Amino acid sequence: MPIPLDYYLILSAALFTIGVVGVLIKRNPIVIFMCVELMLNAVNLTFVAFSRYHSDIGGQMMVIFVMAVAAAEVAVGLGILVSIFRNRASINVDEIDLMKG
Repeated sequence: MPIPLDYYLILSAALFTIGVVGVLIKRNPIVIFMCVELMLNAVNLTFVAFSRYHSDIGGQMMVIFVMAVAAAEVAVGLGILVSIFRNRASINVDEIDLMKG
């Protein structure tokens, strides 16, 4: 007996909510990146669930693209964090004001 679509959507909503709360509460940029990845994976779960529900492979193809963009985002973001840490010796979000003019 297959799992109903509602269960997938509830799990996806819960994961997305945890990610949003983590982004809003945490001050460590690495944890913020992890929470953003959690939100992207929640959306991926929704894509796959609807793809399975409609018997269409389009949602699964979209997941592959989202995963590729997420990997590139993490690579660029961690590179920026390493650069900021080398210049400032801190990566606390509240202390980063390098972009101010």
